[in-house]
Amino acid sequence: MGVFDFVKSGVQEMMIARPDNLKQLIVYKHPDQNVPMYSQLTVDSDECAVFFKDGKVMGVLPPGRVTLQSQNIPFLNNLITSFTGGNVFIAEIYFVKTTPVRSIPFGGPIGEMIDPMTGLQVQPRIFGEMSVVVTDPVRFVVGYSGQAATGDNNAVLDWIKQLFMTGVKTTLGELCENEGTSLLKAVSLTSKLAAAFVASCPDLNDIGIRILQVANPNINFSDEDRAQMKAANDELAAARREVQKKQIAVAGAAADAQAKQFELDQKFGQDARYVKDLAGSYQGYAAGQAVMGAGQGMAAHGLGSGGVAAMGAQMAVGVGMGNVMAQGFAAPTPQQVAQAPTFSPGGTQVTCGKCGAKQPGGKFCADCPTPLVVQKKFCSGCGAEMGPGAKFCAGCGTSASAPPAPTPG
Repeated sequence: MGVFDFVKSGVQEMMIARPDNLKQLIVYKHPDQNVPMYSQLTVDSDECAVFFKDGKVMGVLPPGRVTLQSQNIPFLNNLITSFTGGNVFIAEIYFVKTTPVRSIPFGGPIGEMIDPMTGLQVQPRIFGEMSVVVTDPVRFVVGYSGQAATGDNNAVLDWIKQLFMTGVKTTLGELCENEGTSLLKAVSLTSKLAAAFVASCPDLNDIGIRILQVANPNINFSDEDRAQMKAANDELAAARREVQKKQIAVAGAAADAQAKQFELDQKFGQDARYVKDLAGSYQGYAAGQAVMGAGQGMAAHGLGSGGVAAMGAQMAVGVGMGNVMAQGFAAPTPQQVAQAPTFSPGGTQVTCGKCGAKQPGGKFCADCPTPLVVQKKFCSGCGAEMGPGAKFCAGCGTSASAPPAPTPG
């Protein structure tokens, strides 16, 4: 080997960077694991360098140019091999893109799903485009086929899309449950579906990938699945309409009952005020209501158009009914409760007011336990009240047995 070949080979070993013709790769692995100390590492502005040894991550370097030595990069001490006197360290170096990868087409069957509204088992399909970005280079390299990056973007993107389609099934099911809608109607929720993919796609988060955008997600079904779901949704819609009609009827009945109750409460309040302020008693109120009811009844039967005579008849009937009702509600008089006993002219015999038995005085009837009330005596001359055992009037001296004075004719 000539001197120029030696120098040329040495320079290649001292410079570590991604080749220009491989700048488009999402993951690029440096081919040589033996890296001389003091080599110059160049990391482009849209990537980072991840160092692995024995399947474990040793460290990550950001964009820039750096000299690989343990003084500058402490984690290199764990990579140095003693066989070369500390001049070489052994590591796998991965260059990972950290800028978005856009316009990635995806599509295909999602798999069997249960429609949350109809309970039917269907197989939806989805198509569209997405943009992704690597948010965790370490998890991305570890998750990708056991660090077997080959420099093929198609293989990497196929792996990402496969995991994305698994996440689509979960995200689509959660969206339909949250919206309370069928998978068939989720076709019209493209904007919400795209936002749900961006907000949460757990299978991609686990490998350090984040979805930036999903463009025009299109969900479709086979003709058989679509027909079954449409028929089931039509039945559900008809059942909902019947339920709504019943709810409206119940609400209307409740409103009517509330209005009727309000009317009764108002009427009760008015009647209470009338009894208190105008009629003065319930008997007066009942009499007034009888007068008004009689007048309305006579008017309804053709007696309300007879002029003064008809009015008089109405008033007479109403007053008569009012008197009857007033008498019915009036408190009973003592005569109605128990008739007072009568006394014989001689003053020695008492007639019971209940059974009619005659007997000498006493507090109670000998034939029935009715109390005997002693009738008061009055003077036949001056009309003054006389004591029970008086024989002459204390006011005028008239005998208690004297007959009453004749009434002037």
